Amino acid sequence: MPPARPPVVAIPVRNEAQRIGPCLRALAAQRGGGPGHVVLLLNNCTDDTRGAARALAASLPFGVIVAERIFAPPVAHAGTARRAAMQIAAALAEPDGIVLTTDADGRVAPDWLANTLAAFDAGADAVCGRALIDPADARIIPAHLHDDDRMETAYATMLDRIHDLSDPDPHDPWPRHTEHSGASIAVRVAAWRRAGGIPALPLGEDRGFIRALRQVDATIRHAPDVMVSVSGRIDGRARGGMADTMARRMVRQDDMLDDSLEPPRTCLRRARARAALRGLRGLPHGGNAWHDAADRLAALLRLPVATVAHMARGRFMGMAWDRLETLSPALRRVPVRRADLPMCMEEARRIVRGLLVTPHALPSYVGSATGGALSGPLTTSSR
Repeated sequence: MPPARPPVVAIPVRNEAQRIGPCLRALAAQRGGGPGHVVLLLNNCTDDTRGAARALAASLPFGVIVAERIFAPPVAHAGTARRAAMQIAAALAEPDGIVLTTDADGRVAPDWLANTLAAFDAGADAVCGRALIDPADARIIPAHLHDDDRMETAYATMLDRIHDLSDPDPHDPWPRHTEHSGASIAVRVAAWRRAGGIPALPLGEDRGFIRALRQVDATIRHAPDVMVSVSGRIDGRARGGMADTMARRMVRQDDMLDDSLEPPRTCLRRARARAALRGLRGLPHGGNAWHDAADRLAALLRLPVATVAHMARGRFMGMAWDRLETLSPALRRVPVRRADLPMCMEEARRIVRGLLVTPHALPSYVGSATGGALSGPLTTSSR
């Protein structure tokens, strides 16, 4: 259902006097109507970002709220700033409204808002868009880093396809993407409140927020048609963020892939176990079918049946899954070496081909539910 009031966009900003103009003008150029307000949370700025934003505000088709904060050094990071920006935006949007967040160095696509709202109309509680590096900035990044990123993204997509085939999500159908970037996240205010808001983390506040939404069973759409262009600079505002990562990789590529990735066979076990938990929660508690399903899930997770039976009855499926996943020795995260990526990719392709033929049959080479470690030198999306 459409929001009662126009959506509100929340943007954390630090020293973006040169980029805040293009960011706001892109929001003003939305097809089919723009946001009602844009909240700029200026945190610890030492340049004239405030003046640049105020000079442009009168010419924009939406209200601009400029809030200034000076955070103490230990908490002066994107997580704190984005959390504060979204708190202001949520108050403006009201309980049945929608809040979006992006970055001050980004430029959303002209259909960014329209495509996001279409995903909400289809039943989503939250919508994740894609962040693409600005083409001009991309040209200064070495070709080998682009190649590595394409290979890593392709692998993440293949692992996500394993999840899609093993544990389909009607609210996030294929095709979809695997990104959880603060450059493009939208959420219903009710779901935002239920999840506790954006966590004030120094790094990864966007991933942390998606995890919190999943824990309270919010429906999340990874919409491939929702896009924002972000800078590819290597002098970023967040220590340890994307800019620092690119700068480090220009000197020496990381030996390991992103820590959300894992061996394909572990990915398959993870997806099958989550599907099994979903099935268990759909059965009447205490019957023979319920006990049989609990036994099968316990075997997959290599956990005591009593532990599985207790945790499976939690209020939220997502919270139950998060706890079981954390406890399970069979689902312990195994890092993937970049050198092993070609071998992992081929293994993932074999699993996907098998699932496309027989989606609910466990391939023989994966190992039994009760034995054979599903490990190897192999990486899942952080689903």
